[in-house]
Amino acid sequence: MRKGTLEYEQALDAVVEILRERARRGAEPLSYKDLSDELAGLGHHVPYYKGPMPYLLEDASARDNPDGRLPMLSALVVSQSTRRPSGGFFSLARSEPYERPGDDTALWVRELKDLAEHYAGN
Repeated sequence: MRKGTLEYEQALDAVVEILRERARRGAEPLSYKDLSDELAGLGHHVPYYKGPMPYLLEDASARDNPDGRLPMLSALVVSQSTRRPSGGFFSLARSEPYERPGDDTALWVRELKDLAEHYAGN
């Protein structure tokens, strides 16, 4: 699967919907493996340990969020072993247009809270 292909765009749509639904239900994180498994159930083969997963998560956070003011959907996806996002999430969160302040833990906790609040009524 390559970025820019129909297959990628369909997988991205699925990632966004899975994460939005998760945010609507209180923003409980899920592991990369769980996300991969949910995608497989929808017909999208996205390994949790390599390939397009980081690009899909980056693009999911950017979807409908060009100025970076909305909460980042990718905050919901965590490592199964640490139960925290990967370093890629924190790098993205500190880059333009997001520019999130704070240490990793504070940034992530705030992002989860903002996701739950933003999607509560949607």
